[in-house]
Amino acid sequence: MNHYIKYFTFLGTMVLLFSCAKQMTDVQLEKLPRKKTQELISTMDSISHIKPTFFYTKIATEFSDTNRNISFKTSIRMVKDSAINTLITYAKIPIINSIITADTVKIVNKRDKCYIIQSLGYIKENFGIDFNYRNLEELILGMPLDYDTTQKYFQIHDPYNYVISSHKKREMKRLDRNGRQIERDDILVKYFLTDDATNLKGMIIESPSDSTTIQVDYLSREFVQGYNLPKDVFIKITSPRNKMRITLSYDKAEIDQPQPLFLVIPEGYEECK
Repeated sequence: MNHYIKYFTFLGTMVLLFSCAKQMTDVQLEKLPRKKTQELISTMDSISHIKPTFFYTKIATEFSDTNRNISFKTSIRMVKDSAINTLITYAKIPIINSIITADTVKIVNKRDKCYIIQSLGYIKENFGIDFNYRNLEELILGMPLDYDTTQKYFQIHDPYNYVISSHKKREMKRLDRNGRQIERDDILVKYFLTDDATNLKGMIIESPSDSTTIQVDYLSREFVQGYNLPKDVFIKITSPRNKMRITLSYDKAEIDQPQPLFLVIPEGYEECK
């Protein structure tokens, strides 16, 4: 598979992972009023489970890494806790169609007339990013990634941001300073809330075991039928293998309007090499 096919395959399965507006780490002009940790946790608990049954949107995407820079459009159809159907077009020509479920990735490459059918572990194996199906839905909908209401979280005191973390600040520093071996599932997550502490404006996910950092900034949002959905999103992924920057611009979002999920492997297509 040439580098363009591998790139499109990646975005066919991960397109919703990833505007030049101010990012969450920028310094603000004024300090925010202090809030109790439990108040912020209550906000996180509330927004972590608000998910429509059906979701549709179109997304204009710009992607760049150490080797290329490209723009394309994607249509997304999603059925809650079931399947995500993505259709990527380049110059108005369908290039990649895919369906992702809780355990399977199916991709049809129309350009090279081939297909891929793999477990969801395909993403980790090929790109070093370990996401499950639930995580993909969370990223698409602008929800807190991998948030668990049964887990204990901590407030990181920052005068310019409301930050909830999976680890205490001193624990994160100790992990970095001592460089001890980190278990595979020991992921450090920091959630950044909006200035009014009512919604999510960004996340930083760190995997010390494989030196991967993912920064997600929800730069703007819009209300659609009671759901506060992403409008403009910036994602940066840094790993030993690559550095990727992706901007997304959502358009024509529809909530709870069922649409058919469609993927057919045409006769004569062979498995992608």
